[in-house]
Order: sequence, then structure tokens, then C-alpha cells
Amino acid sequence: MAMATALVRSTFLVNAVYAESAREYGLTPQQGQLLCVLMAQPHGMGELGAMLRLAKSSLTGLVDRTERNGLVRREPDPGDQRAVRVALTPEGARLAEEFYVGACRRIEELPAGLSDEERGTLVALLGRVVRDNAVPELFGEPDDAR
Repeated sequence: MAMATALVRSTFLVNAVYAESAREYGLTPQQGQLLCVLMAQPHGMGELGAMLRLAKSSLTGLVDRTERNGLVRREPDPGDQRAVRVALTPEGARLAEEFYVGACRRIEELPAGLSDEERGTLVALLGRVVRDNAVPELFGEPDDAR
């Protein structure tokens, strides 16, 4: 299998597992991403747009829908009176934690056929690809998100 084929197909696999996990918690994959990003701390709309790679109007719609579901809230940005930050509500924090743990468990099962050494090599190589391409931290390490 060529590199591009392997990477694209593995992306489809991870996205499918992530979307299935999101559906189980009544979320869209984008809402799942938003909740996971906000687990560490509230973020401004500009930061979220850059991290999630969404246009302003798409991000506003995502935050609006997630806010209507009671999972996030907008709060004043202490550093800029014109701006708002998006934060998890208590219900959003609870759901984010449950979703995050469930999605991690499922994704961790994907390379179950690999030995411990092969898994370590895979993690190291994928980690380098992510770092080399400055991928924003959408889905942190399990200990970092809490």
C-alpha cells in the first residue's frame, strides 16, 4: 500500500470510529471535537476557528447549536471586552469526559493486531508527522485533557 493510500484510508477509519462514538453520545463529530478542545480550558472564537479550521460563520453555527444543547456557554473575555470565550457547562464537561474516554478506548483498539513494539513505533512515527506539520491539539493526551 502506498503512503498516501495508507494515510488516507487510516484517516477514514479513525474518522468513522470517532463519528460512531459521537453519535452514541448524541453529538456530531464537530461537536465532539469542540467539546474535546474545551476540556483543557475555554477558548476565544478566533482560537477555536484556527484550531478546528472552520470559517467564522461555520464556527458560530457550531457554537450556537452546542450552546442550545446546554453543553457550552459564551462568557466575556477578560482580556478583550469585545470578545467572548467559549467554555463547557457542567453538563458539557460531564459529556465531554464520557465521550473522550469512549472515543479514546475505541481508537486505541484499532491497532489491536500489532505487538507492543509495533504500537510504540506507530505512535512515535505518527507523533513525528503530527509535530512536523504543526497539527493543532484537538484531541489531547488522556492525562492532558483532564
